[in-house]
Amino acid sequence: MNDSTFLGRVVVKNYKSIASCDVELGPLVFLVGPNGSGKSNFLDVLRFVADALRTSLDHALRDRGGIKEVRRRSGGHPTHFAVRLEFRLRSGAVGHYAFRIGARPQGGYGVQNEECRLQSPDSPLAAHFTVRGGEVVDTSAKVAPAAAFDRLYLVNASGLAEFRPVYDALSRMGFYNLNPDRIRDLQPPDPGQLLARDGSNIASVVAQLSQHSPEIKQRIEDYLGKVVPGVKGVDVKVVGPKETLEFRQLVAGSQDPWRFLAASMSDGTLRALGVLVSLFQAANGAVSAVPLVGIEEPEIALHPGAAGILLDSLREATGRTQVLVTSHSPDLLDDDKLDTESILAVVSEQGNTKIGPLDVAGKSVLRERLYTAGELLRLNQLTPDPAASSPVQLRLLDTGEA
Repeated sequence: MNDSTFLGRVVVKNYKSIASCDVELGPLVFLVGPNGSGKSNFLDVLRFVADALRTSLDHALRDRGGIKEVRRRSGGHPTHFAVRLEFRLRSGAVGHYAFRIGARPQGGYGVQNEECRLQSPDSPLAAHFTVRGGEVVDTSAKVAPAAAFDRLYLVNASGLAEFRPVYDALSRMGFYNLNPDRIRDLQPPDPGQLLARDGSNIASVVAQLSQHSPEIKQRIEDYLGKVVPGVKGVDVKVVGPKETLEFRQLVAGSQDPWRFLAASMSDGTLRALGVLVSLFQAANGAVSAVPLVGIEEPEIALHPGAAGILLDSLREATGRTQVLVTSHSPDLLDDDKLDTESILAVVSEQGNTKIGPLDVAGKSVLRERLYTAGELLRLNQLTPDPAASSPVQLRLLDTGEA
């Protein structure tokens, strides 16, 4: 498997149900746990970063109900939440991006601290900035943009060549909770460079793949044909000022495939296509690739027998992008070759989400192939290592405790 890892480490404090979390990630990661354990909250941390950079911090908070719904509710009444992402860019540059956002009266908020550090392999000097309370206190930039207390500074710094790759990579992470009804709808054309969260621009993304990577589009069709027997391909069809998908599918008694618009296809078929397009969209010819894809429960509406095909597609996609998946499907994890390091167990204890690598017993059982991860999940024996998931004082910012 190619190491397409973009985010190597994620540290979170006081985000929704997550009190503290410090995990290392690889090219393919399964967040596994029961419903309500907090798997989606972990993905939402990363989606929050992408949303806040791509739109605005205010929009990202409002979309989640405001800062009171984002910062963790507990007896200690935390007034802030913080995130640290350690990354590796495709250029080989490595670094981190971190921020802490605090609550203010009447639902207000402010960026208390923010920092970024980027070390390129061909330069002895690191590009960096540190912002506190809306003021730039340290930076490698000769002329630094102004900072604002209610905005992430990386948006302003993206105008500088040294920080633009960090902004592009973080803002182009894609996260998916696909909606078959939105995939069926007639869709207005768009650039098709990043699949929308619900799949509502999938026709444009497929069009870009057809133009720039027909071989990847063929791989999507090959996988789709295995998940949904009889489907031979999918194309984009223009309908007036909008567009939709047109499927080619074999019908009993006919020698050639019939054509069906997306509106006539089942939820399972549309979700399967959406998952596959999200995984392989990094080949769409965009100047900035999609470095990370997060998918919530990709196995929904698929026949259990298709789990192995889905797992194959997840593995192949890591040749181009890092893949994070939430799941509580034993069928998806029924593979004795599944890397134990690719599984993060998620549990909820008294409303507090704990995330970590498998405990020693779980790793040992999987490595000796006594059980598959799916079998352990059926037995409710996939639990995080207590040492890794215990509350600790996490240092998120190099300039101080978060």
